[in-house]
Amino acid sequence: MKSEHPVQNRSAQPRLLLSAISLAVLTLTNQAAAQSDDANMTRVEVTGSSIKRVANEASLPVTSVKAEDLVKQGMTTLADFMMALPQSASLAPSNAGSGTNINLRGLGVNRTLVLLNGRRLANEAIADGYANLDVIPMSAIARVEVLRDGASSIYGSDAIGGVVNFITKTQFEGTQLTAQAVQPEKKGGGDEQRLTATWGKGNLERDGWSFYATVDAHQRTRLAASDRAYLSSVEKLTALGRAPTLGTGGNATPANFTTPTNKNAQNPYGATGCLAPYSIPGQKGTCVIDNNEYGTALYANQQVTFYARGAMKLSEDHIVSIDYSRGEEFIKATRNPTNALAVKGVAPILPSTSKWYPGGSGGVPAVAGLNNAPLTVTWAVADLGLATTKDVQLNQRIAVTDEGVIGGWDYKAGLVIGISERDNYYYKGYVTGQGLLDGLKNGKLNPFGLQDADGKAYLASISVDGAKNRTSKSTFTGVDLTASKALMDLPGGSLALAVGADLHRDTTEDTKLAIVSDVTYANTSPSHGEGGRNIAAVFTEINAPVTKTLELNGAVRADHFSDFGTTVNPKISFRWEPMKQLMFRGSANTGFRAPTLFDAYGYRLPGATGLTAAKWDDPVLCPGGTPGVAGTGTAVPGQVTANVCNVQLPKQTGSNANLKPEKSKGFTLGVVMEPFKDTTLSLDYWNIRMTDMLANLPEQVYFLDPVKYASYFVRNADGTINYINNTTMNLGGQKAAGIDVSGSYTFPKTSFGTFRLNLDGTYLTQFDNQLFDGSPFVSNIGQFGLASNGTTSSFPIITYRWKHTLRLNWASGNWNSTLTQNYNSKYTDQNLVAKQYWRDINSMKMWNLTTTYNGFKNIQVTAGITNLFNAEPPATNSSLYSFGYLSSAASPIGRAYNVRATYTF
Repeated sequence: MKSEHPVQNRSAQPRLLLSAISLAVLTLTNQAAAQSDDANMTRVEVTGSSIKRVANEASLPVTSVKAEDLVKQGMTTLADFMMALPQSASLAPSNAGSGTNINLRGLGVNRTLVLLNGRRLANEAIADGYANLDVIPMSAIARVEVLRDGASSIYGSDAIGGVVNFITKTQFEGTQLTAQAVQPEKKGGGDEQRLTATWGKGNLERDGWSFYATVDAHQRTRLAASDRAYLSSVEKLTALGRAPTLGTGGNATPANFTTPTNKNAQNPYGATGCLAPYSIPGQKGTCVIDNNEYGTALYANQQVTFYARGAMKLSEDHIVSIDYSRGEEFIKATRNPTNALAVKGVAPILPSTSKWYPGGSGGVPAVAGLNNAPLTVTWAVADLGLATTKDVQLNQRIAVTDEGVIGGWDYKAGLVIGISERDNYYYKGYVTGQGLLDGLKNGKLNPFGLQDADGKAYLASISVDGAKNRTSKSTFTGVDLTASKALMDLPGGSLALAVGADLHRDTTEDTKLAIVSDVTYANTSPSHGEGGRNIAAVFTEINAPVTKTLELNGAVRADHFSDFGTTVNPKISFRWEPMKQLMFRGSANTGFRAPTLFDAYGYRLPGATGLTAAKWDDPVLCPGGTPGVAGTGTAVPGQVTANVCNVQLPKQTGSNANLKPEKSKGFTLGVVMEPFKDTTLSLDYWNIRMTDMLANLPEQVYFLDPVKYASYFVRNADGTINYINNTTMNLGGQKAAGIDVSGSYTFPKTSFGTFRLNLDGTYLTQFDNQLFDGSPFVSNIGQFGLASNGTTSSFPIITYRWKHTLRLNWASGNWNSTLTQNYNSKYTDQNLVAKQYWRDINSMKMWNLTTTYNGFKNIQVTAGITNLFNAEPPATNSSLYSFGYLSSAASPIGRAYNVRATYTF
């Protein structure tokens, strides 16, 4: 077990600081650049505070990225921005039905607060604990502000990991059309297209009113594993210790089978090569499915967002605005073709009366020793193709805001109504489980090959394609009022006070419809869960410029949850600028996160609700192997190897009514320096401690120590697994700490133009997880650890020791080019394979080049290359990543070309 504070970590930290300072001698912070642009010294509200002030007075660590910077870097979606952000440990974009989420600091998506113009949206409808970024209108965004600090005292007790505030344009005049395309160099899918249209009229200062609307449509086609076969070929997976051919007798076409007296799987075509491309030879004369044929590297995805904003100046001191956002997205998720599975304990049986019985009139080769015994088949129905679901999300929000000045108080009042809906459909390739069993019994279906015309017609008759199987809805309704005022003059400026209150209600409702009982392959049951809570809060903030060099800030917020009581969370911060070239800043805060509505009130079924993400050995029915290494055990007598060894096992997810809130404490301490002209460096140390952490256990935990976690394996009377308990639970603690490094350097201007170098990186000094209170803390840095993504996934969170974005920008006249490097440090692989295959994952360096030209009248053209050097995503031997590469680290698309044109008139 690693110590809590390894010696090597302490010795590495000074070296990192020296290296960062050396690099920063050539750099200037992004934050300082944003501040220098604010030449008019307008008083604004900065993310993390309720008090308006000049932007360059901000003391909290905030990363601000303008929309034009997203364009210069060739980004097509907000997911691209989140994946490149060094402080984010987000999952690969839109590779799950929940869409794209953000996970600041690796603390979990439920602990990052996402705001639109400083106010909440309705959360993603099933988990109801985080916002789906895909439904936010990208074409309306003016900038994104990322507060890299806890903000429970300002925005709510759940902002433990930080805040991401998407701020839209306040007004727009004219018409603007944009078209963008991303075309991978290699053939296959993964190409993207984007169209936007924006129209606006009126100027608030000139006309007293303004209005604009924008629509943004984006789509990405499916990238099949076969489109990048070299990433998950048999040879590649074999070299990683995960040879597909090691399987024995699983679901395939042609089907494998057992008999009442022979539990060893057999196949009529095993000796003759199975049936390409649907299956490949496995062990002991069996066939196994070819995952490279059916795998999906990136799901098909489509988003259409709309945003409209109108504002009217009632007087010089009062402005009323209303904005409406609508984001709709669908994701097509795929899995291997439908399997014929047991229904109510009755296995799929092929009787000897079927013409497809080996040696029968259907032409299937005879198998010695069968003697007309009924065959239990393990069959993947290749004729149906990929089993595909379509997940549709619709998120709408209307916000009415009144802001101005009354009696010397700056005030802002708002009403927000948000509705998030999500429906799931069987899109293609799903049939009723009982229908498959009946088709085998009556001889219509051939489990050993493709179907004849009669079999195809029968499959069509039992299809459920197009049927809705789940519907979910979350709502957010809230009112808020904030007022701030300068109370008195202090030596450094005005003592300012802000007070506020908000009241909001969250609701959730989630229903799995009755049809899921008929579709056995979906492996779930009808369910219904619903819940709601009211949250009332009051808060205050005071900002005291004690001297011209020292500013203190204090805030406190009291939240009352209708179901979890009251919590009070304070925050203090300071900003000390002893000289123009040097500033120190710091903060300390507490947090409190109640279980999400899904965690507390979602569905809870008595049995399994799905299958494990990876394949494992049943520790009781397939014992004797290496703990956690699938395929190394041996089935006990009477059990079928394909059912208990190296197989996805049933697990139970869902809510837990016994959960209690988690709590946190955090602090930051930073310095901003200008050691030379046009050079600035910022270093911010952050530290977060959590207790009673709410999460799911990552799957490997159960199988690395199955004796310790035996009670989580709920078994049937015959000893088989009914389900593994993987519901949300209160785990132990978490300790996370690191250093954010940010800087940039503007080179002296030359006849060739202006060059500027920017760095934004995060170095982790600690990321320790504790499974249960009292158990040891285990480091998660640079290795697969004990943290999971909470309600979104039981995958371990990936936490890199060092992650950065490095940009070199060149500007000259109408030309502007940016060369970007996104870097992740090396990683220890999961290594749940034979020891000779243990390995490290190499560091990942992704280079992008983008150039923008503004020399045409009313037209801006941007062109670029993503993954300039065609770097392959890092390979992994983790069976959680089905296709051999670490999808949460990099895209499998490869080199791609990006073209964007904007016409304004």
